[in-house]
Amino acid sequence: MSLIDFERVFAALPSPYMLLDRDLRYVAANQSYLEATGRTLEDLLGQHIMEQFPNPGESGRRLEESLRKVLATGEADTLAYLPYPIANEDGTLQNRYWTAVHTPVYDAAQRVAYVLQNTVDVTEFARLRATSSPFPSLLAETSLIERTLEAEERSAEFRQLFQQAPAFFAVLSGPDHIFTFTSDSYVRLIGGREVIGQPVAEALPEVVGQGFVTLLDRVYAEGRAHAAEGARVMLATSPDGPVEEVFLDFSYNPVRDSSGQVTGIFVQGMDRTDSVRAHQRQRRLIDELNHRVKNTLAIVQSIASLTLRSVEDLATFREDFAGRISALARAHDMLSARHWESTDLETIVREELGEATGATLSISGPRRLVDAKTTVALALMLHEMSVNARRHGALSRPGGALSVSWQDRPDGALALDWQERGGPEVVVPTRTGFGTRLLRATAAGELGGTIDLRYPPEGFSATLVLPAPHPGQPEGPAPRALDG
Repeated sequence: MSLIDFERVFAALPSPYMLLDRDLRYVAANQSYLEATGRTLEDLLGQHIMEQFPNPGESGRRLEESLRKVLATGEADTLAYLPYPIANEDGTLQNRYWTAVHTPVYDAAQRVAYVLQNTVDVTEFARLRATSSPFPSLLAETSLIERTLEAEERSAEFRQLFQQAPAFFAVLSGPDHIFTFTSDSYVRLIGGREVIGQPVAEALPEVVGQGFVTLLDRVYAEGRAHAAEGARVMLATSPDGPVEEVFLDFSYNPVRDSSGQVTGIFVQGMDRTDSVRAHQRQRRLIDELNHRVKNTLAIVQSIASLTLRSVEDLATFREDFAGRISALARAHDMLSARHWESTDLETIVREELGEATGATLSISGPRRLVDAKTTVALALMLHEMSVNARRHGALSRPGGALSVSWQDRPDGALALDWQERGGPEVVVPTRTGFGTRLLRATAAGELGGTIDLRYPPEGFSATLVLPAPHPGQPEGPAPRALDG
């Protein structure tokens, strides 16, 4: 489609549209917008919107905030039922109500260059009159909406450019709250149900026990608006489907006749289910991160304290402490790669053993996944046994051999066997060092299992038993001190 065709269609659209640049200055406006605002194109081009339509109150703040939000985020935004007076030719202000949709328009570099506004004057919805039947008072409004929708359908090529408002609207008439108008977004919200002509209590029976009909009664009787943000509602959102949890921003606004008598309620709002659930997920992630940070700090504190007590010089402390922290970091890297859900047992073993230069290394066992807590504990235990094997055991000389294997036991427990051969002759230790304390404390305190440490002359061996179920166990409180 050529540029001249675009300009003609833009000018002919029956709904008001205008375009602002990044400084919120007018770039374009169609005839419907000029008629709705009582301005000429010459009045607007190059002018700041807030200078042309000043409003120092809440409505002005909301309008400018919405426009700048679109420029900053690149996401569309909707202002539903915004009270915003417009000056007449004689300078007097006329109270008007609008629904405005702000849509980002990108340049060739995919940067937000403009904001497109489509605004609908909904003033008449706020001025509904009570009649013998609630329907005649809405015929003109419904006809206008239908003509607008038909015009939009004729402009099918622009449906992707001009986004329809995500806000929902409904008009309820009389003390029984009979539906006399529902927007397309409202119909989608309630699962496509036909509700026109029905009281709320019959059309949406699932909301009765949740207090919303009682709330409508109060708004109708007292004539005071009610608004809520992120309200939890159990609603059937698909035809013949079960009720589901949704979260809505909504307001109930009384509609009055010329004498001030309340004749109905104007309902408007936004479905915030996705954003509320995203916030809940973010909150859970933050809580989980805080928990993990506390656990990690407790482990680091214990490692630092016990390493310092088990060495005699600063150089040895630095080497041992750095090695243990590296083991902890590798465990965290493995978990990060799998979104902190689980880790393959063989991956943990290979990461902590690394390359066994000059020695024979055998690793075998069925594929098993272990949870985050078990991953960290196993990484620290395997690191200690690996360091000991390199300094004093089978990995300290050429020709040594190390076998690490695991298997399921009949009772569902997982048994991991560590077997060294070909190293220096093993001597039973005369004192309990850091490594031994860590192995025993971690096996019992962190994993709820057992470890059997054996010192035959031909080579150190150990068997670690993790009770069933070993994978997927929830993380517990912060670790106890490694010396128990």
